[in-house]
Amino acid sequence: MSCCTIIDLSSLNVNIFLRSSSHFSADFFLRHISFLFSFYFHFYSTLFKFPPNAIIKDSSLTAYFQRSELKQKEGTSMWAYNETFYQIYPIGFCGAPVHNDGVPAHRILKIGDWAEYLGNLGIGSIILNPIFESDNHGYDTRDFRKIDCRLGTNEDFSEVCKKLHSQNVKVILDGVFNHVGRGFWAFRDVQEKKWDSPYKDWFHISFDGNSCYNDGFWYEGWEGHFELVKLNLQNPAVVDYLLDCVKLWIEDFGIDGLRLDVAYCLDHNFMKRLRSFCESIKPGFALIGEVLFGDYNLIVNDEMLHSCTNYECYKGIYSSFNSMNLFEIAHSLNRQFGPEQWCIYRGKHLMTFVDNHDVNRLGSTLRQLEHLNNCYTILFTMPGIPSIYYGSEVGMSGIKANGSDAGLRPCLSLEDVQSNELSEHIARLARIHKSQPALHELNYEQVCVRNKQLVYKRSAADQIIFTALNLDKEAYDISIPYAGPLTDLLTDTVYEAVNGNVEITMPPYSSLILCDKPAAAEGYQPVKHTKKAKAAPKWKLLESIKGMEDQQQYYVYENEKHEKRISLKKL
Repeated sequence: MSCCTIIDLSSLNVNIFLRSSSHFSADFFLRHISFLFSFYFHFYSTLFKFPPNAIIKDSSLTAYFQRSELKQKEGTSMWAYNETFYQIYPIGFCGAPVHNDGVPAHRILKIGDWAEYLGNLGIGSIILNPIFESDNHGYDTRDFRKIDCRLGTNEDFSEVCKKLHSQNVKVILDGVFNHVGRGFWAFRDVQEKKWDSPYKDWFHISFDGNSCYNDGFWYEGWEGHFELVKLNLQNPAVVDYLLDCVKLWIEDFGIDGLRLDVAYCLDHNFMKRLRSFCESIKPGFALIGEVLFGDYNLIVNDEMLHSCTNYECYKGIYSSFNSMNLFEIAHSLNRQFGPEQWCIYRGKHLMTFVDNHDVNRLGSTLRQLEHLNNCYTILFTMPGIPSIYYGSEVGMSGIKANGSDAGLRPCLSLEDVQSNELSEHIARLARIHKSQPALHELNYEQVCVRNKQLVYKRSAADQIIFTALNLDKEAYDISIPYAGPLTDLLTDTVYEAVNGNVEITMPPYSSLILCDKPAAAEGYQPVKHTKKAKAAPKWKLLESIKGMEDQQQYYVYENEKHEKRISLKKL
């Protein structure tokens, strides 16, 4: 018989203080709990001479985790979390002039003509980059209340939104709230009236200096770009104006959310007010931030944004394929969403992508185009919200050149995106992502990682999905540790288990999405277990070896052809 001592830390009246500021938060504490707990356990065991078999109980810590789990469950109802997004840069897509020529045209109606195509592709929401009156590229806004004359009228865009909604495609607009163009009406008033302008405090201005445009005053531009005038988001009048514009977009166009440009630059109090304001007038209004670096937890939380761009995994996907080193993306996925408490973005629905309007297209970035399908398989089966950039669904190429983004933002027609193998693969992935519960949960578990092969698991209460990838130009035999049949959701093939494992020979450059209990995907015929794979050869266990350094158990098998195979299991 053995016994142990239970020690309640709360009874020791020892307090650990976390300052309620931008530097220390509950999320920070949660992500570092493993380190903190081991440190304080060592400290207290030394100070109070805890017995070596003591069980540590901290009622306040338990309550904290219970509250965190409750908040996570409450936050899973956001519609955007289970949809596939499609991003369009309207000025380029519609063939509008790069510089505002002031000539009205009804080009934006073209987006409405794509509504049926987007619905058939499995798109649940569209992200439109800037559409409001601007000086040039859209991010230098002149008027937040008026559709850019190069694209059309407010009435035109209202018609576009109705067409998209008729195909169950929601609409997300690009909210450019950090800065405006030099042609913005309030900035022009300051240029004219200087000190006497009632809008001088809408910007970060000093009348003790001068601008590179010789305005007679200095002002702050976005990251040194003085054609982009930074707004003062700590000025209540500015915030009220922007919120009033958002209200107009919701009431007149029926939009369903916002992409926040350069969200990492935005004032946190502004984002908090934006979140509460939008939720009050349209419950379920989605806020997705553009974040290039740093800690996503700072702005993706219950008070600010629902999601942000996952640039870490964007880089990890194409880089892993180009270097034939899947350990890179596997490390990022486990670091962000793995089962350990220290994993940094557990519970966060981040927006995942392989290209967008600011970076080279995947069709130009990949060294081997044979990897295109597998890249999108990862995109749709990893934790997150997948987003497709217009034209990339057919493998379109595009690069930045001579400091210009024009090559990334072409004018396209429906004839340019005729269905091909890649677009059909993406359409299937979109419906798999929407219909399978395991892909809606925010968990990730690595099963096998090799330079050219990767297997990981996603799970829900009543479903398990294994994603397997083979980057090699040769076929590869994989072993999935599962005792029952698994259905490949991409082909509807059923693979039976042999001796507690599902053995599959994967063709070159291929992927599998293996599910124990498939759900029917809307838009496709229900998955039927009709095509059965040939049973794998029987393997006999020869020996098992315990790893000395990696804490894994290795199993050596041999089949009737005297071929040997090694599988492993974490201890």
